[in-house]
Amino acid sequence: MKINRKQTANPLNRITIHDEIETVYLTFPILEQIQGITHGFSTRLGGVSTGDVGTMNTSFGRESSRENVLENHRRLAKAIGYQAKDLVFSKQTHTTNVMVVKEEDRGLGVTRDRDYDDIDGLVTNVPGIVLTTFYADCVPLLMVDPVHCAIASSHSGWRGTVANIAKATLEVMGREYGTRPEDVAAAIGPSICQDCYEVSEDVIDQFRPAYPEALWPSLFYKKENQKYQLNLWEACRQNFLSAGLRPENISLPDICTCCNPDFLYSHRASHGKRGNLAAFLMLN
Repeated sequence: MKINRKQTANPLNRITIHDEIETVYLTFPILEQIQGITHGFSTRLGGVSTGDVGTMNTSFGRESSRENVLENHRRLAKAIGYQAKDLVFSKQTHTTNVMVVKEEDRGLGVTRDRDYDDIDGLVTNVPGIVLTTFYADCVPLLMVDPVHCAIASSHSGWRGTVANIAKATLEVMGREYGTRPEDVAAAIGPSICQDCYEVSEDVIDQFRPAYPEALWPSLFYKKENQKYQLNLWEACRQNFLSAGLRPENISLPDICTCCNPDFLYSHRASHGKRGNLAAFLMLN
């Protein structure tokens, strides 16, 4: 399968594609070079789901067969290198709410029902727990603090981006683990690119006051049809920079979900008929 990639001069932005016989998943070079973590990002290939959610759907809410989703997670766990029973799921509603995941939370969303709502970010310093967040155009944000052995995974749609869930997540890491932003490595994962992301003026009206006017040309532009093209990748990068991350510690994606609908789920490309991708991050 041909993958449409965005041109990039930075090798840390070139996402690695792993084809493990049946299961195809992605990793991020900026995180691959950090010892002591396991991470991966699913594609839509190599699972057992059928129809619009075929084949590697990771979300129970997107199809009727719980067993299919569990089998998909078993396959991903085997390929990436963790135990499916150690997953902890977010419960995303486009907030900036971040949950501190502890040992007693292991398995929530898989082996046990989640006892929380409105959680778009997860942080932990517990080895063996797999932080798990879900996507189909929204932006995955994976963060690793190698100094204090802490990790985070957050879901950043346009609402989470303009509200700066990146900063909110880092603030929780700082409070709980002593994380300093200058020590953090961050991967911005596969999501919808600016070329594909047309939005209306009411969305842009929320972005204008959230970012300095000097940044507006890099974040959005207006078209003849009075719509805008919005750059969530750059907005998330700016959120990390404003939170104190070093520019060299932030990687951007070179793969767009909407440009690759046969490889990754895209809500926009499929008009909502799709499964969910998942990001997985674990301290070994």
